[in-house]
Amino acid sequence: MPIAPGLRAGFSHTVTEADTALAAGSGDVPVLATPKVLALVERASVEAVAGALHPGATTVGARVELEHLRATPVGATVAVEAVLERVDGRRLEFAVRVSDGERLAASGWVIRVVVDRAAFVRHAGVG
Repeated sequence: MPIAPGLRAGFSHTVTEADTALAAGSGDVPVLATPKVLALVERASVEAVAGALHPGATTVGARVELEHLRATPVGATVAVEAVLERVDGRRLEFAVRVSDGERLAASGWVIRVVVDRAAFVRHAGVG
């Protein structure tokens, strides 16, 4: 399967105490933390193209624009979705959304770049 606009992934996530701003150190309230929202939408963008990558390839994050619109309490379930909107060479642009029931909790863009995993790890000095 080629990497082309329209690839998508989504999943549900139930907010736990470990997901809160208080636990993440990004605030002092027990609601879904913005850093956790970011991790969830990045996970969805990775999953959206996982089956379309050549063996040995992966994607790495390059840019994120995220608007966290509403607080989501512990125990609530959010729906997370990423849709590949544009492909420009190795650059992949995903529209991302997090919904809390019928309400939009966060939205934005995640940009990832396709790289050779082994070469990337070698150049990063971690392999």
